[in-house]
Amino acid sequence: MGLLAYLKTQFAVHLLIGFVFVVSGLVINFVQLCTLALWPINKQLYRRLNCRLAYSLWSQLVMLLEWWSCTECTLFTDQATVDHFGKEHVVVILNHNFEIDFLCGWTMCERFGVLGSSKVLAKKELLYVPLIGWTWYFLEIVFCKRKWEEDRDTVIEGLKRLADYPEYMWFLLYCEGTRFTETKHRVSMEVATSKGLPPLKYHLLPRTKGFTTAVQCLQGTVAAVYDVTLNFRGNKNPSLLGILYGKKYEADMCVRRFPLEDIPQDEQEAAQWLHKLYQEKDALQEMYKQKGIFPGEQIKPARRPWTLLNFLCWATLLLSPLFSFVLGVFASGSPLLILTFLGFVGAASFGVRRLIGVTEIGKGSSYGNQEFKKKE
Repeated sequence: MGLLAYLKTQFAVHLLIGFVFVVSGLVINFVQLCTLALWPINKQLYRRLNCRLAYSLWSQLVMLLEWWSCTECTLFTDQATVDHFGKEHVVVILNHNFEIDFLCGWTMCERFGVLGSSKVLAKKELLYVPLIGWTWYFLEIVFCKRKWEEDRDTVIEGLKRLADYPEYMWFLLYCEGTRFTETKHRVSMEVATSKGLPPLKYHLLPRTKGFTTAVQCLQGTVAAVYDVTLNFRGNKNPSLLGILYGKKYEADMCVRRFPLEDIPQDEQEAAQWLHKLYQEKDALQEMYKQKGIFPGEQIKPARRPWTLLNFLCWATLLLSPLFSFVLGVFASGSPLLILTFLGFVGAASFGVRRLIGVTEIGKGSSYGNQEFKKKE
């Protein structure tokens, strides 16, 4: 085992990475708070600044995927589709089977210059998660309670507010509503049977309201829908902790582009279109399971240095005073001061672990587990 590989497994190194992410995130959130003064004066300048502030935080997670774990991401698509990336507003539909599916999406956003302006339809609970939810709030992320009767007006208003967004954005939709588990899948297929819909093997039944509303509200802004089907070679089930330990994964993403004008505007017809799309996604996953490959040309977009440089800048800025402080604590010889510091380290470790826990499937929401679901 080389020195770098050894360091990737060390808890102290993980704690330092977590320290840089958390402290830089708090600094970024404070600056974002200050930019609110710009909103009534120059809304578009506020948005552009917050895109770059968000990039400075999210790119640290992308750095872990690209440079720390050296995970490879391969696109299965065609060059004509790739030529549109980063040059249009789009809705992205991604399957929700893995703990780091969002991170694979972000790395593609980064490589095509839209990481800071990426959007998502997120569950309301995430709004209150430090750093993640706070950053999303300043980015005008649309939050929902996943109860359509309560969400309808909020979601429509949030989507319409993005109509004049100044930077190209990728708006991510997890149409399944929650991460795939066997229990949720069983319940979901019971609902599919009751609705006369074909069963899905690798996905939950898509919830159509968010998709049809997004298509209607972003008409004239969004140019296309990107359907992304993600899987990992070797039947791996990667985790954010695995990435932190430097484990390398190989992610494959089948990307299909659908111009918005090809998608029905009628709500019922658009819902049928989405159900058909998920049947096709299921067939793609079956092909991947059988052959270990998606259809289409294999394209590997080059990783860019900016995520690494951004992290190194924050690490240089924050770790130098930290090391000086730690040396001062131990040099003081004060048992109380040393114990207080060690207690702080323990609390910080717990906090970082809780942040990572947000991504874990086993600690996901119970949404989708109900034995009796209301029809959409």
